[in-house]
Amino acid sequence: MNDNILEIDRLIKYFPIRSGLLSKVVANVKAVDNVSLKIKKGHILGLVGESGCGKSTLVNTVLNLIEPTSGKVIFDGKDLFSLNSKELRNTRKDIQIVFQDPFWSLNPRLLVKDIIGEPLDVQLKMRGTDILGKVEEILEMVGLPKESAFKYPHEFSGGQRQRIAIARALVLKPKLIVLDEPTSSIDVLSQFQILDLLLLLKKQFNLTYILISHDLSVVSYMSDMTAVMYLGKLVEYGPTKEIFANPLHPYTIALFNAIPDIHMENISEIDVIEGNVPSAVNPPSGCRFHTRCPKAVERCRLEEPNLIDVGKDRTAACHLIK
Repeated sequence: MNDNILEIDRLIKYFPIRSGLLSKVVANVKAVDNVSLKIKKGHILGLVGESGCGKSTLVNTVLNLIEPTSGKVIFDGKDLFSLNSKELRNTRKDIQIVFQDPFWSLNPRLLVKDIIGEPLDVQLKMRGTDILGKVEEILEMVGLPKESAFKYPHEFSGGQRQRIAIARALVLKPKLIVLDEPTSSIDVLSQFQILDLLLLLKKQFNLTYILISHDLSVVSYMSDMTAVMYLGKLVEYGPTKEIFANPLHPYTIALFNAIPDIHMENISEIDVIEGNVPSAVNPPSGCRFHTRCPKAVERCRLEEPNLIDVGKDRTAACHLIK
């Protein structure tokens, strides 16, 4: 029995750069470059890395919101890229997303009942009082009074708006929810409340999450597995507890060292990763991190490392790992 809800196999997404009168392709932005991952049903995958590393592009390609260059994605036994439009539309109800900023992801002109109820109308063809009853039920599940259905988004706080966004994602009873920086735009107290709500809902509905976050403390708190990306490549993957206790890839180590500590006296004590992220149009040869890696050797410059099994369900892509 296959207990994986999502299998990503050698996924590539390049964005062509065109120039001239004939719009000839002169180069490609290699946003996602040969990524393979598996996510078990009921698990939370934390996806981390610097801005521009390919996290959001990976997820958007997996969700078929943007067309892949090559590769395969199997969701709940179905090859997403081979589905026709009707099959894809039916599958979409099983995959939902909660965006970073609920202020911009909620239509300010619609009442909450219409924001949450729209998927029920479009996907399930529900009507009138049936929709309202379902909306009121889901609002109470996310910790809002059912009277909230007759208010507009601007009448709520940031944390409450995120609860509305979660309710909208949850209303179709999906199997997989993508959480794109779900707490980055709300206050600290609301962050913990939202995270605990997400964990409660996960258990209640047996959900699977993909959590995209810059906040490593959130990933550590929420995730079962963690995937670390750098410049379109997967550089480390494994159980979150193992990775946070003993990061192996030099980039993962550098990310963790850059986290501010409460005992630091000033900002100069933060161990910032040297250099800038190279261009995804013309990435470095060999290991893409070698231009910023303090441990790099000649082989790192010449030869691209493969992801290797390092035990305990972990993989890492580094020549220096034995």
